[in-house]
Amino acid sequence: MDHDDDARVPAGGAPAGTDAGPGLRTVLIALCVTEITSWGVLYYAFPVLSPAITADTGWSTATTTAAFSAALVLAALGGIPLGRLLDRRGPHAIMTTGSIVAVLAVVGLAAAPNLWWFTAAWMLAGAAMTAVLYQPAFAALTRYHAPHHVRALTTLTLVAGLASTVFAPLTDALASHLSWRGVYLVLAAILAAVTIPLHAVALRRPWPASHARAAGVRHEAARPHAGVRAIVTGRPFVLLAAALTLSAFAMYAVMINLIPLLTARGAGATTAAWALGLGGVGQVAGRLGYGTLVRHTSVRSRTVWILALSAVSTSALTVLTGPVALLVAVAVLAGTTRGIATLLQATAVTDRWGAASYGTLSGILAAPVTIAGAIAPWAGAAIATGLGGYPALFSVLTAVAVLAAALAAGSTPSPAASAEPRDMPRQGAGRAP
Repeated sequence: MDHDDDARVPAGGAPAGTDAGPGLRTVLIALCVTEITSWGVLYYAFPVLSPAITADTGWSTATTTAAFSAALVLAALGGIPLGRLLDRRGPHAIMTTGSIVAVLAVVGLAAAPNLWWFTAAWMLAGAAMTAVLYQPAFAALTRYHAPHHVRALTTLTLVAGLASTVFAPLTDALASHLSWRGVYLVLAAILAAVTIPLHAVALRRPWPASHARAAGVRHEAARPHAGVRAIVTGRPFVLLAAALTLSAFAMYAVMINLIPLLTARGAGATTAAWALGLGGVGQVAGRLGYGTLVRHTSVRSRTVWILALSAVSTSALTVLTGPVALLVAVAVLAGTTRGIATLLQATAVTDRWGAASYGTLSGILAAPVTIAGAIAPWAGAAIATGLGGYPALFSVLTAVAVLAAALAAGSTPSPAASAEPRDMPRQGAGRAP
């Protein structure tokens, strides 16, 4: 599709994919900064502060973690109605308001006099997560940068992947001087100073028409909302959602339970921690290579092979008992598949059905995937306990990952059922064939 086609948009809509130069770069830079901050404060600070919260309040770790997990589930469910609103209105008001709510939620955590208040504050934080974490940011970049959105999404996920690197040490350093309540107040101030103005200013630009509409696509699935019901009830979408949900469950359960598995296999605690950390390096490497993967593979083949690679790495962790260096290498491979899977999910809708209803469809797709990731730590520990150990757990996770890869084979619609023919190798990263 050429730029002449991109220019044909409905009245009131900005052309999708037109190069606004510094303006679009400003959006990308702003979202990189706000995603690092939002993930760091709303997600990564809690594991660091959890022991101090328990020690100070007497609330059990299990109970406070349950409140945190409930917030993640609420964030996932909230993504469905939010997606429809994103398609209609764009991210400006949503992400700005979400930032304000997030600040209020973190202040609420700091001020919580009892467990009920603490839980309610996490529920408010869950509502804020819906509006400030990946889903609205992905929707913004997919629409603003279409049809070259893969490059923007890759950049965002690479930078946002540093959230734990920045905020886990920062939170720990603050905790050495302040109570956990004081730390959360400082983090709330950082969140307010960074995310509210950036979302309010950088996202204040016209919400472009979808690339499919801008190009004059006539297919029903390309019109906003018109084909959403048909898509989400169709076999490809159902299989895609099932595949990504099962895969997310397996991947996150593997990550959370990797250290106890490795220590059970003879690795020292420090070595096991390094293996987990190097898995993060693998995530970055996987995301760096995603553009090349897109250029040389079809939608179906890369979905199947990425999920199959996750199954292979999980299986290797199940059957290999050593040496430790080999187990660490497999852990890095598992991290690589997690990194690629983030971009695989972010581009799954546009690869198959175009960008016309990206917010709505991605919200529906993300809900079960996010819930699976939220319950994976608890469920993994429960399975390990019930089956008598972590090797048995990893056997179950291998079977789950294999099933995910098998379901992914049917997750691509025929060209006639999608906005554009998607199941063929791309000629450029993020560009329609």
